[in-house]
Amino acid sequence: MNAERVTFTADGVTLVGNLAVAAGAPAVVLTGPFTGVKEQVVGTYAARLHERGLTTLAFDHRGFGESGGRRAHEDSQGKLSDLRAAVSLLAAHPAVDAARLSVVGICLGGGYAVRAAATDPRIRAVVGIAGAYNSPAQFSARDPVGYRQALASFIERYDEELPAVAADGASAAMGGDEPFAYYGTQRSAAAHWENRVTYGSLHALMTFDALGAAPLLTATPLQIVHGRADAYCAPELAESLYTDATGPKEIRWLDAEQHIDLYDVEPYVRQAADAAATFLHRHLGGTTTSA
Repeated sequence: MNAERVTFTADGVTLVGNLAVAAGAPAVVLTGPFTGVKEQVVGTYAARLHERGLTTLAFDHRGFGESGGRRAHEDSQGKLSDLRAAVSLLAAHPAVDAARLSVVGICLGGGYAVRAAATDPRIRAVVGIAGAYNSPAQFSARDPVGYRQALASFIERYDEELPAVAADGASAAMGGDEPFAYYGTQRSAAAHWENRVTYGSLHALMTFDALGAAPLLTATPLQIVHGRADAYCAPELAESLYTDATGPKEIRWLDAEQHIDLYDVEPYVRQAADAAATFLHRHLGGTTTSA
């Protein structure tokens, strides 16, 4: 994939991305997992979607990778601003049709993609792959006292940092062996990824409402691609998002055994990319290129 390095700004913050143009094709902004950078999961999917006849923009959100902003800090509203700026970049590009823009989100990016599409009418279709469709209302309903205590603890240590992943059950923002199997190994090797994140980032995750955006999509086509087994991004929330969406929608279940199977494991990445490309071409025009 021949990609052009691009820079653009959101709220005065410089963002860095890779843009791969496919002539006469629909265009996709990609947003990815918590702490992820453009050379990891979003880069993988950008390449796959470009092979399938789509213009793609994979970029580093503020605070991560090569982009500016407060380091290692998840800024929910800032990331939505980043996505608006990325859409503006594509809409202004001479090789892009501004009426054929979409957003694809993987993992945490799935929730951001849905929220972005719900609030930006320029986005004409949205796809979530192994998406995290967070719902503060549901988090609180399961354990109201525990939820409030967790928020208080994150606020108390807001500016402190902890590892994003850690081995052998050590404390980390993404605890457990599965996240470490990806981020803590050569599978995710990327020069600009850092194994650190603020406690304030955990507060952002626990208070970001992606699920509530579903009814706001109205006529925007939505596709959900999700593993039947996923210990980190609940299939139940993916099902709820699908149920609550009011416009054209489609859900595809894959027989993945782990959440991170949809990061870099075949045949799941190919299946997800095939499904997303077919969906976007169907709703935005164009033809899927054989990959």
